[in-house]
Amino acid sequence: MAAGTTRIVIWDWAVRLVHWLAVLLVPALWWTAEQGWMDWHQRLGLTLFCLIVFRLFWGFFGSWTARFLPMIRRLGALPAYVRSAFAGRDHATFGHNPLGVLSVAALLLALCAQLGTGLFSVDVDGLESGPLAILVSFDLGRQIAELHELNFNIVVALVGLHIAAIAFYQFRLRDNLVGPMVTGRRAREDFASDDPLPEVRARPVALIASGLLTAACLYAVLNAG
Repeated sequence: MAAGTTRIVIWDWAVRLVHWLAVLLVPALWWTAEQGWMDWHQRLGLTLFCLIVFRLFWGFFGSWTARFLPMIRRLGALPAYVRSAFAGRDHATFGHNPLGVLSVAALLLALCAQLGTGLFSVDVDGLESGPLAILVSFDLGRQIAELHELNFNIVVALVGLHIAAIAFYQFRLRDNLVGPMVTGRRAREDFASDDPLPEVRARPVALIASGLLTAACLYAVLNAG
């Protein structure tokens, strides 16, 4: 990095923690299911449930680049951004670029579907089922379990697309997206001088509120029966 480069925060630690823990948990959930370790599969599934629920709340209460509303506003620039990116011209975006917004939305929806179906899934002998399986019939629970398995293929496809996009940015546009998601920082010089750069800072009240709401959701799931 050039001397005198100013590095600014673009991703808060909560966003990065959720991101990297999800990176670890998704393959771990696949492995535990494949090995038939359903007790661990459920524990890890509930851990991912907490992470995703927290991320949803953080999308409303968190720092500027974590919030959903600024992301949605970026979608209006999607056609122009796609043309520019595939022409090899990259203009760094503070936070998620329009394609990144679509990726985040797709992954969150797919993970919500995966977790939701997992909560209600019933296994073949009815002994190791999701914590909300008691609320549905055996037959419905088995159908939900099939959807759970089918939706995982969608999750894998989206993860693969996400990795391919990172590689495209790295090798085609010479834009390293992984580093900032590790450190949370990026060079100020990467952005146009007239770009508005909202402050990304800790929000302790929002963090506590999101954590408490997440804990309440977990409590409701574990005590639904």
